Amino acid sequence: MSERKFAVIGHPIGHTMSPFIHKRLFELSGERGIYTILDVAPEEFPKKISTLNELAGYNVTIPNKQVIIPFLDELDKKAELYGSVNTVRNGAVRKGFTTDPDGFLKALEANNIPFVGNVCIIGCGGVARTFIYEAALAGCNITICVRPEDVEIRDGLAKEVKEKIGISDIHTCLISDIEREGNFDILINATPVGMYPKTDAMPVSEEVIIRCKYIFDAVYNPLETRFIQASRANGLKAVGGMAMLVWQAVVSHEIWDGSQYNTDDINQLIEDSSKELKKNF
Repeated sequence: MSERKFAVIGHPIGHTMSPFIHKRLFELSGERGIYTILDVAPEEFPKKISTLNELAGYNVTIPNKQVIIPFLDELDKKAELYGSVNTVRNGAVRKGFTTDPDGFLKALEANNIPFVGNVCIIGCGGVARTFIYEAALAGCNITICVRPEDVEIRDGLAKEVKEKIGISDIHTCLISDIEREGNFDILINATPVGMYPKTDAMPVSEEVIIRCKYIFDAVYNPLETRFIQASRANGLKAVGGMAMLVWQAVVSHEIWDGSQYNTDDINQLIEDSSKELKKNF
């Protein structure tokens, strides 16, 4: 019996944690699968789609999360809402999914962080979009905080989310004014601030941190950013981006095989993935 093949599709796609993470997930589930990397530029999709269709399933990363959509038969509701696909299940129907939102929610759930109340998202890029949409769907009170140069993008995103989800208000502020805002149940860093190699930086001061209950940092290199370290030092529960990265991969396996995993095993994989990442930097 030939082994099923899976891959991550992106361009350019140099070092990626996907093979390491997915190989472990196959081992943990007992399912068989070979997971590789395929560099596919957006303009190459028409001639590469037959190769992709031979795979049992695959993940899609930048810049192909929208490019892949016309080549699929069907979209999951979340993928349709987001207009973005990062996981494909092949078969009689080629169906696209986005597992980023569920990866984020599962990372919170695994750490017993309730996604309720006043939520502040710092940033307005691609990952911030995921957090803002999910906060709106969860009925949270949302604040989007950005730099002055990102105000136009922020306002466009807020307008889009309000129209699609049907909510009336999203509060906005500048990062320079965040210390004058109220308390937050969850403060989310959706920017690269604190990422390797500039690991000394924090998106906000400790004066802001101590007015929060929980912290989520989308940065996953390093595993514990200075933002997370300062949050934990002040008694807050804080979760980093590696948890989201691994959990969204877990959801891919749920889609492909219906696999189920033990939370302790996934927590170990999160730690091991961080160690593996350090070997390459």
